[in-house]
Amino acid sequence: MNHALISHRHIEIFRALMLSGGVSEAARSLHTSQPTLSRELARLEYLLGYALFDRVRGRLKATQAALVLFEEVQRSYAGLDRIVQRARSLAQGQDSVLEVLSLPALTQALLPGACRRWQDLAPEGRVRITPQESPLLEEWLSEQRFDLGLTEQAQAPAGTRGELLFEADEVCVLPDGHPLLARAQLALDDLHDAAFISLASQDPYRLQLDALFEAAGVGRRLQLETPSAAAICECVRQGLGVSVLNPLTALSFSGRGLQLRRLTVSVPYRVYLVQPQLRSRHAQLPAFVQGLRRQADEVRQRLDTQLKEASGGGRGDSP
Repeated sequence: MNHALISHRHIEIFRALMLSGGVSEAARSLHTSQPTLSRELARLEYLLGYALFDRVRGRLKATQAALVLFEEVQRSYAGLDRIVQRARSLAQGQDSVLEVLSLPALTQALLPGACRRWQDLAPEGRVRITPQESPLLEEWLSEQRFDLGLTEQAQAPAGTRGELLFEADEVCVLPDGHPLLARAQLALDDLHDAAFISLASQDPYRLQLDALFEAAGVGRRLQLETPSAAAICECVRQGLGVSVLNPLTALSFSGRGLQLRRLTVSVPYRVYLVQPQLRSRHAQLPAFVQGLRRQADEVRQRLDTQLKEASGGGRGDSP
């Protein structure tokens, strides 16, 4: 087996055969003859050391190995197609798409409003938002694959620079009608023996909250957990329990069967804006960042207003 002798042409022939299902169709798509294509296929199978197709009644039937290999080939060609599209748009003088990478929770709670503000500044701009969790998020940012990133990690990935975009304490979320809503703010003791909906076991905020409750000697009924803050809010709305969450997601669900309360302990939640240092700066990036900062300020003000109103309607002490 000599993989070094496998050429791009071999892969091109293999892909054409998989897409067309026959030698004659593949030969026509590649503008070559059937004997040439059959000879190159045989050469590829020899170099690989195994068959890619079974010959059944004069037709080719892909083997299991071929199906697995085809998935990898398709992923590679998808990347090539994106490169070709980018090259064509540049040749036509079109501005490229602004690529934004973000934690999934922020794509729902912060980015839609930022995009609305950005389009007021750049009506012809185009943006593509990709959600991703850590640590892949930081890895992709470090690889300079995106124009902008939003993360909860304070340390900027290699090859990038970060700055604080948003900071506020996490809040307690409760369903409408919950007895604890009579209180303006909640202590950890108030959640003793409460049905508590948690983030995933390795989430940094979950670990921080677990440590705080353990240090306070407060036991909770941990019957439900999920990595999604949005899913937690929906579970709270259904009356399945209470939780402590990032204020951005909590605010986006507030008033729809879910209420917010401050905690007497501070659990800071921070969002960082990350920009690549080695990637050419997109022409629309400054306008987008401006819209993002304005949206973060507006969200912070709405959060403060709502928590103050809640404080005015309840008791400021806990028994």
